[in-house]
Amino acid sequence: MDTAKIEKAFKEAGIEKVLTCPQAFAISEKHKIPKMQISEYCNSHAIKIRGCQLGCFK
Repeated sequence: MDTAKIEKAFKEAGIEKVLTCPQAFAISEKHKIPKMQISEYCNSHAIKIRGCQLGCFK
């Protein structure tokens, strides 16, 4: 997992403790970060993912 890349993407998006599923998908696409890496980062950094319709994030 490229932690620095994810941290930079989250900082640019103003994400600190919560992000929505659409935000996670947009960051994944824009920064070419796999969705599962975003999920792993959020789990390990106590960031909540809200509004996930597909159950992609746990």
